Amino acid sequence: MNPAKRESSDYIDFLVAAQRSFTCSEAARCQPEASDGPAHDAFTRLLRRQPPDTEALWQETRRLAQPDGGALALDDTTLDKPYARKMELVTRHWSGKHRRVVQGINLLTLLWTDGSALIPCDFRIYDKPWSGKNKNDYFREMVDAAQSRGFQPGYVLFDSWYSSLENLKKVRECGWVWLTQFRCNRLVNPDGAGNVRVDMVEIGPEGRTVSASGGRGYGWVKVLRTVSPNRDVEHWASNDLDLTPERQEALKGQAWGIEQYHRGLKQCCGVERCQARKAEAQRGHIGMAIRAFVRLEVHRLQSGVSWYEAVTNIVRYAIQQYLAQPLYSLNPTA
Repeated sequence: MNPAKRESSDYIDFLVAAQRSFTCSEAARCQPEASDGPAHDAFTRLLRRQPPDTEALWQETRRLAQPDGGALALDDTTLDKPYARKMELVTRHWSGKHRRVVQGINLLTLLWTDGSALIPCDFRIYDKPWSGKNKNDYFREMVDAAQSRGFQPGYVLFDSWYSSLENLKKVRECGWVWLTQFRCNRLVNPDGAGNVRVDMVEIGPEGRTVSASGGRGYGWVKVLRTVSPNRDVEHWASNDLDLTPERQEALKGQAWGIEQYHRGLKQCCGVERCQARKAEAQRGHIGMAIRAFVRLEVHRLQSGVSWYEAVTNIVRYAIQQYLAQPLYSLNPTA
């Protein structure tokens, strides 16, 4: 195999700076002028040669995360592909943005956070038709990977989609504490008299200890009932039996960090905008878009400049350069 003419950093830097078009052709056009400048095929080959694992991301983020503290948050998001007809990896998924099932690529991310930093450490692309794995399989896979990398988080945070009995046991096997949401119809056993829906259980302001999973082998958990700003009733559960409402609210805020990450990844790094049809190219683009986000996040932590302002500054500098030497003007007619 011939050596690549372009490095990952060339494409990652392009993703940080690009505004509208995120194609390989545009990446080639935007490279600094040189006699041996790359063709778009060089970037196409770069994307398709990216390894399928997430080791490159981990090598960049291992020095940023603190494995013996903070929290690990796991969630998925749908990358919109409304016009894709022959693009691999594109299937139908629920979208929290659109509040309905849409066409796209489903991305799962494991994020480390201390309440301020948002550091993606691992990710998976949902591809059940070919891989045979579902989202819960990927959840347990990333938990195993995090444990092998030495993580000892204060909490593992995830939503009700991942609150299956197998997932709760997997986190407990690692010796970790978890916090999740239970759906309103989740069966619990509050007093040993039998299983009832969690929304039918009387829960005081300080929460209540109940037997989880309908008594099917997990044990006791702490459940708290809260009301969201839009008046939805939420049931939060944890194997930390000493969890207080104040601590739960603080952890809920940390869990929201992964939603902020999803928004920044889509709006500032072009993760949804790759037009390649092949699965390996899509995987390569998504992996390098996440690595582009890491660069923006490190800059935010060091300078206090938001991702959006950092990207805008690139455009602002380009406009300043153009205004200093405009290319297009009308010749004087007088």
